[in-house]
Amino acid sequence: MTDIEIAQGTELTPIAQIAEGLGLTQEDYSPYGRYKAKIDHRLIARSADKPDGKVILVTAISPTPAGEGKTTTSVGLADALHRLGRKVMLCLREPSLGPVFGVKGGAAGGGWAQVVPMEDINLHFTGDLHAIGAANNLLAAMIDNHIYQGNALGIDPRRVTWRRCVDMNDRQLRFLVDGLGGKTNGTPREDGFDITVASEVMAIFCLASDLADLKARLSRIVVGTTYAGEPVTAGQLGAAGAMAALLKDAFDPNLVQTLEHTPAIIHGGPFANIAHGCNSVAATRLSCKLADYVVTEAGFGADLGAEKFLDIKCRAAGIRPSAAVVVATLRALKHHGGCPKEELNTPNPALVRAGLPNLERHIQNMQAFGLPVVVAINAFPTDTAEERAEVEALCAKMGVPCALSEVFAKGGAGGEALATELLRILDAQSCPPELQFTYSDALPLREKIEAVCKKIYRASAVTFSAEATRSLAEFEKMGCGSFPVCIAKTQYSFSDNAKLLAAPEGFTVNVRQLRLSAGAGFVVAICGNIMTMPGLPKRPAAEQIDLDEDGRITGLF
Repeated sequence: MTDIEIAQGTELTPIAQIAEGLGLTQEDYSPYGRYKAKIDHRLIARSADKPDGKVILVTAISPTPAGEGKTTTSVGLADALHRLGRKVMLCLREPSLGPVFGVKGGAAGGGWAQVVPMEDINLHFTGDLHAIGAANNLLAAMIDNHIYQGNALGIDPRRVTWRRCVDMNDRQLRFLVDGLGGKTNGTPREDGFDITVASEVMAIFCLASDLADLKARLSRIVVGTTYAGEPVTAGQLGAAGAMAALLKDAFDPNLVQTLEHTPAIIHGGPFANIAHGCNSVAATRLSCKLADYVVTEAGFGADLGAEKFLDIKCRAAGIRPSAAVVVATLRALKHHGGCPKEELNTPNPALVRAGLPNLERHIQNMQAFGLPVVVAINAFPTDTAEERAEVEALCAKMGVPCALSEVFAKGGAGGEALATELLRILDAQSCPPELQFTYSDALPLREKIEAVCKKIYRASAVTFSAEATRSLAEFEKMGCGSFPVCIAKTQYSFSDNAKLLAAPEGFTVNVRQLRLSAGAGFVVAICGNIMTMPGLPKRPAAEQIDLDEDGRITGLF
């Protein structure tokens, strides 16, 4: 059976019953149909006296293009904890339509470890991403309208940095010239689109603590500079209030369930290779008030998603995870060991062994943050005991628990071994460990970027383009030097070169551009050839998706 067939064949529990099981009253949530709801984010403040649940961060090794089942493992782990009698909440990001219609697929899990209703979650869900795109593009329209209507702020059209966005992989929109067709149609200038999940509005949405903070952050967005070189903000344009109004309903976290009826909150969805890769602060905080254990994930490998979860999200929100689960697959380890793509399903313990330095480095990085680690071997049908033994030997050498995860095929039952290993760690803790961040707030931006590249990636040097160097000076002058940094780079390597596999050393990271996200409160360093607007593959997944005359969706994984 395909993922969608499994999901469509499962009888769901009405969302009112899921909410009731969490102790929610009818005033605490708003149903979106029978199987989805939005929970009032103000419940976080009303629950301030309740103790927080323990946060479990699920991350992974450097992936292959198809991903390594991090979301599937997260779903199955939550189901396993639920089966073991623990009060648990699964807390995930919302899928983007880019990968859904592209190559990687959706973000609802897979097999017998999924969140449902899967079709809704992977497509429009509750409309949050559309609201974020609308707020982003409202600001873009107001910038150009301000220039057209007399430009009282003196905005330099050549220095407008705010880009439009759309939640779709569309390489044609990366660079363009707009405002053509004469004076009545605007001012001609170079422009471009980012994918919605890489937008600053998405980052703000995910880092804001409440609606007042959301509006304040939107006001601080820097959209460009004046002819005199002074920054211009969304607040000066009078856009923040309307943008916040568009985001009001979206800001409430979304409640759904897994195939095994474990409650799940899915909210916010920045990519980790080109953005900060974590679900919303509101979702995580709310989950901590509603459950004793919160299973959450951060995008792509631990060098990207987990680093940003810890150095950006946890720093900003005061969240302290209790443990990290690092997901590994034998096929990805063989890939890092030099295995050709067409032979990834062929047993080869030697190539697994050759790829183990990638896993080892990710474990070391999580331990450097102060987190205890459990390794999950996400099982595939072609795996062999001899190959798994290579991973188990490495984990034994490092003193790290390791468990086979069979949640794709068995659901929560297939995750009980992993959950048991994790609980041994969590139940022995009196409180979460103190986090050791990669850099201090006091370091200059350049040194923060270098700290991530050298400590996490193991680069020997970092170079900055002339444009990036100018931006460093400009952002420091604007008072943004205390901001954390968000590295945008390939997810396939520790380096900014996708071809450098396993655990490379002695390489140079090339920072070609810096972008200020003043409202989000961080600076984005764009490295190598990474693009903030992806493109579709030669055979996009969209070609396989269809709808029958009864309204039943097929081909969605």
